[in-house]
Amino acid sequence: MSLLVVGLSHRSAPVSVLERASLAPEAQTKLLQDTLAAEPATEGAVLATCNRIELYADVDKFHAGVAELSTLLAQHSGVGLDELTPYLYVHYEDRAVHHLFSVACGLDSMVVGEGQILGQIKDALALGQDLHTAGRLLNDLFQQSLRVGKRAHSETGIDRAGQSLVTFGLEQLADGTEVTEWAGGKRALVIGAGSMSSLAAATLARAGVAEIVVANRTRARADRLVEILGQGGRVTARAVEMGAVADELTRADVVVSCTGATGLVLTAEAVARALGVDFDAAERPSTAPAAAPDPLDQHAAWVENGSATAASQAAVRRVPAQARSGGPARLHLLDLAMPRDIDGAAHRVDGVRLVDIESLAEASADAPMAADVDQVRTLVADEVAAFGAAQRAAHITPTVVALRTMAADVVAGEIARLDGRLPDLDEKQRAEITQTVRRVVDKLLHAPTVRVKQLASEPGGAGYADALRELFDLDPQTVAAVSRADLNDPNRGRS
Repeated sequence: MSLLVVGLSHRSAPVSVLERASLAPEAQTKLLQDTLAAEPATEGAVLATCNRIELYADVDKFHAGVAELSTLLAQHSGVGLDELTPYLYVHYEDRAVHHLFSVACGLDSMVVGEGQILGQIKDALALGQDLHTAGRLLNDLFQQSLRVGKRAHSETGIDRAGQSLVTFGLEQLADGTEVTEWAGGKRALVIGAGSMSSLAAATLARAGVAEIVVANRTRARADRLVEILGQGGRVTARAVEMGAVADELTRADVVVSCTGATGLVLTAEAVARALGVDFDAAERPSTAPAAAPDPLDQHAAWVENGSATAASQAAVRRVPAQARSGGPARLHLLDLAMPRDIDGAAHRVDGVRLVDIESLAEASADAPMAADVDQVRTLVADEVAAFGAAQRAAHITPTVVALRTMAADVVAGEIARLDGRLPDLDEKQRAEITQTVRRVVDKLLHAPTVRVKQLASEPGGAGYADALRELFDLDPQTVAAVSRADLNDPNRGRS
């Protein structure tokens, strides 16, 4: 069996395609189930973030595996295979290992060195374990990638090469001003209470905002986040229902949104209303995606239906502008969701600065610190080589164990025959003979089994297990039983 990854990311596809191809949690579950149902795959894991969708599998046929995984990604993402294919990349065997290790270290992130990807890899592994789609290979691969990523952050300066996506986004909003200076005294509205939204809220609290309001579809999660933010008394925090977002928007200086909605959470019209300015929906670019029902008026629509309808063509009515600290109305919007939460047309509203995933991708072209990146690349290369050697060695271990088991059975059988022929042996004599025979067998097997493990760990060493099984006529079922027992070892737990 062989490791294969098929995917697309911000490096291979435009944001518009990534946005349409994003996978909801239910879609990820169904994708993994269908992957295992497909003939070429025996294991599967999916890594889905705001800027990448990757399907990992252990396959027995490369070309059939690529075709099947590509088809499954197209089916579950909702983007046609013909349209999706030009943006897909394929990595196989050691190149697939190298890719995931690089991703875990932040080398393949939109902002080089960001550490949030480690949590996303851990979530991908947990999903595969919960669904029993991650077997020996993918468990080992993903757990090792987490260790490699942690090594990169603790042993190198990769953290200096870039900031987390949240911090980077806030820096873009601050537009050259120190984030702590820019954020001081502002009111922030955070929409969503997942991992990214929680990170954004914590970052805003550290930056010195005066108040954070958390709105989430599930109120209990918003309450929990507010409870965490309130510890230490650094910031005033409160939770609201999604239906209160319209009112909170009129009081906010900064809005960060990252939800699992399939439609827009904030339309340009809703933003304009909150600022008390005119915005004619007819000015919306013709290429813009159709907007979902305004969640500020129908906040449950995106949750229940996930469907988009055309935005109203009527001009937004004028409402009283809210005063903001000593200056004109100004609203900073940070959209970290994929697909997007905030209407891209909101940047046309007077007084609005919008930063989203697409603009972050364009702004992250600043060259990171080359020395730190090179150091991580060296670390990744070493870890890939070590992982490959360990996997190849592990491949032969069940065969070696089966060989030693067979030898032990032969010894036991011969000792039993000896008992029948020399029934007068006392226990001490019998024990000495038994020990002697075992030592002889162990010494005969020691050198070849150690050597075969060494040879198997080298590139091209996979055939040694087959040779050992053939030379000693080992029962394939016995070897398979050893493999299953090792896979079910409770010590092979989660990282």
